[in-house]
Amino acid sequence: MLFLAGEAKNLGPSSGPNRLRDLCTFCTISLDQEEVYRTKVYEKSVSPFYGEDFYFEIPRPFQCLSFYVYAKSMFQIRDLPVGKVAIRKEDLYKYCGKENWFQLQPVDPHSEVQGKVHLEMKLNELITENGSICQQLVVQIIACQGLPLISGQNCDPYATVTLVGPARSDQKKTKVKKKTSDPQFEETFHFEVTRSSSYKGRSHFHVEEEDIEKLEIKVELWNNGNLAQDVFLGETRVSVKILRNDHIHRAWYLLQPKGNGTKSKPDDLGSLRLKVTYTEDNVLPSACYTALRNLMLKSPDVKPISASAAHVLGDICRESVGYEALLPVVRLLLHHNRLLPFLTSVAALELENTQEANTIFRGNSLATRCIDDMMKIVGRSYLTVTLKPVLNEIFESNKTCEIDPVKLKEGDNVEVNKENLQGYVQKVFTSITQSSSSCSPLMCDVFRSLRQLASKRFPADPHVQYSAVSSFIFLRFFAVAVLSPHTFQLRAHHPEPEISRTLTLISKTIQSLGSWGSLSKNKLSSFKETYMYDFFKLFQEDECIEKLCPYNHISLYSDFRCVHMIFNREVHKRAQGRKRIGQKNFKKRWLRVTNQELSYHKQKGKEALCVIPVKNILSVEKLEESAFNRKNMFQVIHSEKPLYVQAGNCVETNSWIEVLSQVSRCNPGRLSTFHPSAYVGGFWLCCKETNESTPGCKPCTATLANIQLDIDCDRETERIFSFFSSSRSRLQKMEDACAGMSVYLGQQEDCSAFTIQDPKETFRTIKELGEVLDDLQAHHDLKGALTDEPGTM
Repeated sequence: MLFLAGEAKNLGPSSGPNRLRDLCTFCTISLDQEEVYRTKVYEKSVSPFYGEDFYFEIPRPFQCLSFYVYAKSMFQIRDLPVGKVAIRKEDLYKYCGKENWFQLQPVDPHSEVQGKVHLEMKLNELITENGSICQQLVVQIIACQGLPLISGQNCDPYATVTLVGPARSDQKKTKVKKKTSDPQFEETFHFEVTRSSSYKGRSHFHVEEEDIEKLEIKVELWNNGNLAQDVFLGETRVSVKILRNDHIHRAWYLLQPKGNGTKSKPDDLGSLRLKVTYTEDNVLPSACYTALRNLMLKSPDVKPISASAAHVLGDICRESVGYEALLPVVRLLLHHNRLLPFLTSVAALELENTQEANTIFRGNSLATRCIDDMMKIVGRSYLTVTLKPVLNEIFESNKTCEIDPVKLKEGDNVEVNKENLQGYVQKVFTSITQSSSSCSPLMCDVFRSLRQLASKRFPADPHVQYSAVSSFIFLRFFAVAVLSPHTFQLRAHHPEPEISRTLTLISKTIQSLGSWGSLSKNKLSSFKETYMYDFFKLFQEDECIEKLCPYNHISLYSDFRCVHMIFNREVHKRAQGRKRIGQKNFKKRWLRVTNQELSYHKQKGKEALCVIPVKNILSVEKLEESAFNRKNMFQVIHSEKPLYVQAGNCVETNSWIEVLSQVSRCNPGRLSTFHPSAYVGGFWLCCKETNESTPGCKPCTATLANIQLDIDCDRETERIFSFFSSSRSRLQKMEDACAGMSVYLGQQEDCSAFTIQDPKETFRTIKELGEVLDDLQAHHDLKGALTDEPGTM
C-alpha cells in the first residue's frame, strides 16, 4: 500500500473562537485501531501541509484504514483528536491512485469499532405442561474475530445479547474471555417470543401474541474494565424475521458503531487531502502458477533477452504503469537465485544502445529500474548500517547548514554553516567508504558485472567502469536515502524543514562527488548554483578526493570494525523463566540492535540489562498469538533461551524481523526449523513435544536462500499475472508487430513502441504467454464462481 498525507485545511470546530491557530498538529495512520505511522508535528496552522508519503505491505487482515489529525498543546497532557477520515477496505478502490479531499469526522469512542461476530439463531416450538404450544428464540454467540487491542494489549471481551421489540428489552450476558482478540464463546441463550394462551403470569407485554416481525437481536461486544469503565467494542443487529424462510440462520456479522453510526450533523472540523494506492491479490493454489512462474524464471536464459517473458512484461506495461510491473519479477527471480544473470543481460542490452560514455545508465529504463528495485530489497540493511548513525547525529545536533545567500536568516554566518555542512558531508562519505564489508554480496556481483560490461562497451574510456557503478550506488541509492531517510526506515518520521534542507544539500554533494566527471575541476562549471560551485571547491582541493572516489568503495578492500546502531524501539519483553500467565511476565524495555549486538535496556540511554552478540543469533521468527495471548510477537532464537518480544504494531514487528534476520543472515549454524509457539508447562505449545531441545516443527522463513524474508512466490506470480491481464491489448499489439516484422522483413512503424530484436523468438514467447494467461484466468473464473462469502457482512 502507498499513501500520501498531503495537507489539511480549516482544522478545528467552526464554533471555536481561534480554531487551532495556537496548536501544532500531526497526522497518524491506523489499520483498524492500530497506529502504524505518524507524520511530524507541524507548526501552528489551521491548514498544515504534511506532504509525507508512506509505503508498506499490510501484514494482516483489516477492515478499515483510518487517518487521524491530532493537536498538541503545552497545556494538555494528552494529544487532542481533531477529527478522522476512515475508509473501509471494500471502498478503497474508489479512491485508489487519485488525490481526494475528505471531510474530517468526529472521533467518537463508540464509533471506533472493528472485528466480527459469529451468530446462530433458530426458532423452537415448545409444548408446555398443559399441552399448549409456544415459540422460543435460541441465540448462540459462537465466536468473535479481530477485536481491537486495548492500550496495546489483547482485550477481555464479553458479549451482551438483547431481544429488542416494541414493548420489551430482555438482555443476557456471556462470560468474560481473558486476553484475546478472537474469543470463542460457544454460549446459548433462550428468549420466549410467544406465550401460550393459558399464561397467567404478570407481564410487561402490551399484546398477548407478540409480532415476531418487529423483534430484533442486538449483540454488543464490551471490554471488561475490571475497576475501570467497560469499553464498547461494537454491535450488530439482526431482525428475527430473517427466520421466516429459514428456521436456522448462522452467519458472520461485521461489528458496527453504536446505533449503526447514525449521528447528528457534526461541526465543520476541516478536511484532509489524501492519495491512496491499494492493491489486493487473490492468490490461487500454488500449482496454478507453475506454468507462468517457470516461464518467468526461464527469462535469463532467453536469447536475445528482449524476447524473454520478463522483458516483454516491462515493454507492454511501460506506458500504463511505467516499470512498476518489474518489482514482482525482480522479487521472483531473486528468490530463485536467477536475478544476477537477468540484470546482466538487460544491462548489456541497454549498453548496446548507449552512444556516449557520460550518459551511461542515466535514464529511466528497464535495466535501471530493475537494479533500483534490487538495491532497495537487498540493500536496506546496508543503508541502515552505513547511514543511520550519521543521520541520527544530523537530526540530533541540528546544526544550521544553509549556504544559499538568498535563504540565509538574520544572524546566520555563512562560513560557519559551510563548515557544518562540510563536516556532515565528510562523515557521510567516510561511512560510505568504510562500509564495503556490509554491502550485499548480490550488489557487489551486480556492480562487478556492470564494470566489466562498461569497460567492454567503451574500452577507450578508463573512467567508465566507475561511472557505470556510481550511477547506481551514489545517484540512485545513497543520495536518495539521505534525501528521504523516512522512506527507507532510517528515521521514523519526515524531517523538520531545516533538517530537510540540510539533507538536500548533503544529497546534492554526494551526487556530485559520486560522479567521476564531477571530480574533474573543469566540470565545476556544471553547477547551476554559484554557492554550490564554491562549496564543492573545498572537496576539489582536499587531498582525500581519491578516498571519496567510488573506486575505493567498489574495490571492497576496507575493513568494517566500527559499531553502528541499526534499529531501536520501545517494546514489551517477556521475562525469562517466569510463569506463562500474568502481566508481570512482560515489561517495557528499550530494544537496540547494532551490527554487532542485540541488547535491551530499562530505558533509552540506560545501561544494557542483557547483550546478545549478533553472531549468536540462529533465527528470528514470528510467534503465534496463542503462546501468550498477545499480538505482534516475535522471537529471537540464539544460543541460550529464546527472547520473546512484543513490538508496538504489526509493521514494527515485520521491521524487527527483517533487520535482525538481515544482520545475522551469514551466521554459521542458522536454523532450518523453529517452534512457532513457546515452551511452557513442560511442553511445546505448537507440537506438544516435552523435550525442550526438540528440533523445530516448522521451516524457518528467513534462510540464506531467501534473505528477503517472506517472498511469497505465488503472490508475486499473481501480481505478474494481473499486470499481464491489464495490458493484454498491448501484448496483442506486440504480437502483431512481431508478425509484421517477420512477413515484411524489417522494422515497421507500429514496432517503435517495443524492443523487438528477434521477431520470431519474441512471437513464440508471446504465444506461449497467451496460453498460460488464458489457463490462469480460467482458474480465477472457476474460483469466482465457487466463492461464497460466509454469512452476512
